[in-house]
Amino acid sequence: MALIDLLGIHKHYSAQKILVNTNFHLEEGERVVIVGKNGSGKSTLMKIVAGSLDQDEGDRITRQSLQIKMLDQVPKFRVGASVREAVEDGLGELKTALNRFDEISLQIAEDFENEELMNEHAELSSYLDHHAAWNLDDKIERILEHFKLKEYESKNIDLLSGGEQRRVALAGLLLLKPDVLLLDEPTNHLDVYMVEFLEELILREKFTLLFISHDRYFIDQIATRTVEVENGQLRGFSGGYSDYLTQKEEIMRTMQKQHDNLLKNLRAENAWYARGVRARLKRNEGRKARLMDLRKAAKYNPAQIRKMKVELEREQKNFQRDKSVNKQKMLFEVKDLTYSIGDKLLIKDFSVRILQKDVIAIVGPNGSGKSTLLKLLLGRIEPKIGKIDRGELKVGYFDQHREMLDDNKNLIETFCPDGGDRVDVQGSNLHVYGYLKNFLFPREYLEKKIGILSGGEKNRIALALLFTKNVDIMILDEPTNDLDIPTINILEEKLQHFPGAVIIVSHDRYFVDKIAKKLLIFKGINGQIEESFQEYSEYLNIEKALESLADLENSPERKTEVIKEMPKELKKEVFKLSFKEKEALKVLPTKIETLEKEIESINNCLADPVCYQDKGLSKLGEELEAKEHDYEALIEELLRIEEKVEIIENN
Repeated sequence: MALIDLLGIHKHYSAQKILVNTNFHLEEGERVVIVGKNGSGKSTLMKIVAGSLDQDEGDRITRQSLQIKMLDQVPKFRVGASVREAVEDGLGELKTALNRFDEISLQIAEDFENEELMNEHAELSSYLDHHAAWNLDDKIERILEHFKLKEYESKNIDLLSGGEQRRVALAGLLLLKPDVLLLDEPTNHLDVYMVEFLEELILREKFTLLFISHDRYFIDQIATRTVEVENGQLRGFSGGYSDYLTQKEEIMRTMQKQHDNLLKNLRAENAWYARGVRARLKRNEGRKARLMDLRKAAKYNPAQIRKMKVELEREQKNFQRDKSVNKQKMLFEVKDLTYSIGDKLLIKDFSVRILQKDVIAIVGPNGSGKSTLLKLLLGRIEPKIGKIDRGELKVGYFDQHREMLDDNKNLIETFCPDGGDRVDVQGSNLHVYGYLKNFLFPREYLEKKIGILSGGEKNRIALALLFTKNVDIMILDEPTNDLDIPTINILEEKLQHFPGAVIIVSHDRYFVDKIAKKLLIFKGINGQIEESFQEYSEYLNIEKALESLADLENSPERKTEVIKEMPKELKKEVFKLSFKEKEALKVLPTKIETLEKEIESINNCLADPVCYQDKGLSKLGEELEAKEHDYEALIEELLRIEEKVEIIENN
């Protein structure tokens, strides 16, 4: 028997059907992720599993004495509790069991034939094993450290931010290790290092888990099964997010094949129906009804296939780097910037130029200064040491507090403040409903007030509104929080087609890998910020591998020595080529050769008075400068990749 069985579940709110005759099972040791659009019923399903929400019809069956715990979006704590007390409040039974186990162990040493004590000892041992509670004090210290709660452990829980309180609640649940743990967006408010710790803990201690997440790398790392909620129904897929995409693509191909067969049958039935009035005789009414069903299915299936195809193509589209840096406008020039808050040095001696088509991700631990840099760029705070030069530019800013939205306005008033029902979006004039449909809003939402929308819906509105602005640069602070995966895919597609610069602060590794061309990595140590052109996940893998070598020092010389000493397998892991590097290795030589010919052609023209007078010396000079800039960038990229290839082949 499964730990939890849902059989024939129905759930609706007013006229909206959320779950229709659905079945769900959770086995011990499974880690199941629920995916689907916001509003599709993910949280409803989880609450029914938790027992905190009743179904309208159907049965919920659980194993006797099953302990199910859920991470609340807004956690509740004992009044006046400190952070450490709040973390430990749910651990009373485990501590009692540990103390009792120690007592019995001493008694058994003196009376080892006492069967009653031996049975209790075995039960307690099994209980503590199941909850991984043997070294509870050590685990408390470790989780406080990794979730960056140690510095707050004596602080009143009510004085913490909402994100910090969620970390406290999550820490308590992980320490408790219930029979079934339910987590709704557990990686929100966690930086990548906290997420990696969470992944390791869940896998090491073999949690039985049901969770909702938009973090696609987290899903891939954790999930043993994926359940999609769509149109009130559940569809199961084995494995994590990558497996889900592969299997869904196979479903789409099967649907297409079935639709092709349906069209073949429909053509035959249409030919029969067109042959004469005898088709209307009673004996043929059944065949006529089947024809009408075929026609109905023929209209419905393509829409479903197109919808699935669009979603898959949006997700699987390869990221193409835009190499055109010709004559890009300078938006920001940061010179020797140093910034502290109190005694904490966040930014030290930092310089960078941000150009017209840069796509930059600012990453690093929580509290390291990422949002502070955004505020400095936006001019909301001014540097005390160093300088920020700003070009003539219009900025579109998305912040976690959605300050651009007015809760008292409805969607029409928000997008069409001057009246009407049309909106300009990057050169196209669209009906506001047609535009908002791209962000998964139905028509009935147009008259709804912003204030009654959920956090995820407000985020979608804020992002949709941002793309209607005529701006040179978009600055987005944690844009994927509270979004579902389909909406994140839409955001990624919009950003990839945005013609200006993009700066994002995000802990979502998958999102950053897909969007960013450059990283600004806040190290969280003495204001250090590192520039990198690697994928974020690749950077983290290398960082993790290097950190595993205890004697690694900070100097480049020592780093080279350590690399030489690395085991062969670790060296391969650290220096393996990413997919993008493999693709670049194929196309870069051809691109470089083409540029060499173009540069040679321009130089030949500059040596010919007839040619340069015809084309213009100034124009040719600018073109030559741009081509040479591109040429140097491609050569540098090729050399970097070839160096990695050489290390791999020689080791």
